[in-house]
Amino acid sequence: MSVPLLSPANQLTLLRMGLAPLLVVLVLVREMQWALAVFVVAGLTDLLDGLVARHSGQSTTLGAMLDPVADKILLTSCFIALTWGPDLLVPLPVWLTVVTLSRDAIIIVSVAIINLAHGRRVFYPSLLGKLTTASQIVTVGVVLLLDAAGREFPPVRYLFFVTVALTVASALHYVYLASTGRTGVALDGKTA
Repeated sequence: MSVPLLSPANQLTLLRMGLAPLLVVLVLVREMQWALAVFVVAGLTDLLDGLVARHSGQSTTLGAMLDPVADKILLTSCFIALTWGPDLLVPLPVWLTVVTLSRDAIIIVSVAIINLAHGRRVFYPSLLGKLTTASQIVTVGVVLLLDAAGREFPPVRYLFFVTVALTVASALHYVYLASTGRTGVALDGKTA
């Protein structure tokens, strides 16, 4: 039996993508409690889509490609809204957002070039990449929580420093992997 293209797991991933613009609008109109609630729901869809796919045996290539895209859309939207949104009590620093978006752009362009030059490759996230994403999620969650609660918390800057350090380290790690030829796994299963 074939797996449907829009399996329940893929539908959860698409829901997460659809929540990103709603979250941005809520930040822009200063409905921070609702923005935090939407972020939590989006996080739950991220947990559930993988569980549903694995437990139902409905893992798909589409799902494997959509999941990181949904994560990037959500995080990029949050970083932009929480940096340049109006009247935020605790905004994300511009330097953190610029570094984060630059890293993502470098990775996307590198993957595109490698795929064009060497054929389709599947790129699995490294442990450092996963830690970076986790740090970025925690950073967005904490900033949303502080803005929703209407409280400043100066030590949050240390979280910003950790997140930027992980972001830079993971960017350098991906550049290193690409420069050494360890760029991904070809569709035929051979490491490139």
